[in-house]
Amino acid sequence: MGKINVTAVSYLNTKPFLYGIEQSPVITQINLTKEIPSFVADSMISGIATIGLVPVAVVPEISGAQIISDYGICSNGEVGSVCIYAQCPIEEVETIYLDYQSRTSVELAKILLRDFWKVNPVLKKTVPGYESGITGSTAGLIIGDRSLQLKKKFRYCYDLGQAWKELTGLPFVFACWVTNRPLDELFVITFKEALKKGIESVEIVARQNESFYPDVDTLDYLNNKIQYHLTAEMRKGMETFLEEIRIAEKI
Repeated sequence: MGKINVTAVSYLNTKPFLYGIEQSPVITQINLTKEIPSFVADSMISGIATIGLVPVAVVPEISGAQIISDYGICSNGEVGSVCIYAQCPIEEVETIYLDYQSRTSVELAKILLRDFWKVNPVLKKTVPGYESGITGSTAGLIIGDRSLQLKKKFRYCYDLGQAWKELTGLPFVFACWVTNRPLDELFVITFKEALKKGIESVEIVARQNESFYPDVDTLDYLNNKIQYHLTAEMRKGMETFLEEIRIAEKI
């Protein structure tokens, strides 16, 4: 069997998984690439990658998709790194830039703007550098490490994980481990063990990354904001989100 192509998000919240994989014998059996969520999605849809930490909104588009572990990137309330930022209250926002890096967060933002905040601003696609345009009545959805590092720059921060929890009473799943073809059972067991080892090493990973995120409490973020276990309640939140997307597509 040749090496298996594995692709994962390169954000701070994924580093426990990457640590576990890189410390595991499974690393010799895979080609690991680290990308932004939209590139992970493209690699899985096209079949370039066989396993990916996939943004959940994209899972229905992947042929033969199967979730292969009980781990993911989740939140049960405040997530800290998926936020709409503004210099005015959201009720006064006229335009929102949508982060180009993840469709899941964009779809979540659309649901929350409609059903939670009940506002209808103009939504605009973006390219790198759009963050500098967040001023006046223009807000922006920012995800991942940039969201953590730019938090102090803006007067208002609207956390999408917290808003989803208040709207639905459910946790939210941002990404989960998916394969697009059947895999050797022994390999899957080894891969799952690597992921488990990673989330058991959160404190080590947090300390390793402190110097790279000087304004971020890395331990609080990885230990409290991000949830890694894909529980039954998490899966219920994921299915609720995917159903909301399906309903919106039919309107």
